[in-house]
Amino acid sequence: MKLFFITSNPGKVREAAKFFEPLKIEVIQLKREYPEIQADSLEEVVKFGIEWLKKEIDSPFFIEDSGLFIESLNGFPGVYSSYVYKTIGLDGILKLMEGIEDRKAYFKSVIGYYDGDVHIFSGVTWGRIANEKRGEGGFGYDPIFIPEGSEKTFAEMTTEEKNSLSHRGKALKAFFDWLKENI
Repeated sequence: MKLFFITSNPGKVREAAKFFEPLKIEVIQLKREYPEIQADSLEEVVKFGIEWLKKEIDSPFFIEDSGLFIESLNGFPGVYSSYVYKTIGLDGILKLMEGIEDRKAYFKSVIGYYDGDVHIFSGVTWGRIANEKRGEGGFGYDPIFIPEGSEKTFAEMTTEEKNSLSHRGKALKAFFDWLKENI
């Protein structure tokens, strides 16, 4: 089975492809631009994206949106994580966190799958913001996020380690489990 993943991020595609190997599902990256609305939740952003994309794509596909929510910053950057990453980057987040002791944060991932119907899967990983960037792997905020129960940032982990702990890995697992029962 071939499954289209609508994303411009090859790191996300690698994570998903590795995850779906046991089901013999080939994950194919399809780069399509679609509007990301300003919304209060990742679920709203994903549902809007699917509604927009389903008019252009005939085959089943999925999209994913995720965000980093920092408690001491009232959930910022949250649904604006991609924009904030592009504008102020990791150094900007670390600057905002200077002098803040409560570094608790969580990553949330929401996957939307469209096969004629919309199916939503999500995953959350709690952790904390590191004091500096660490690691060469991963992408996005991975060099500054340390998941609970680890001393490594996501960027210091292998793909397998990260998938076993990550928000996206949890959302992919929920999607995987659903696909096992429904394909």
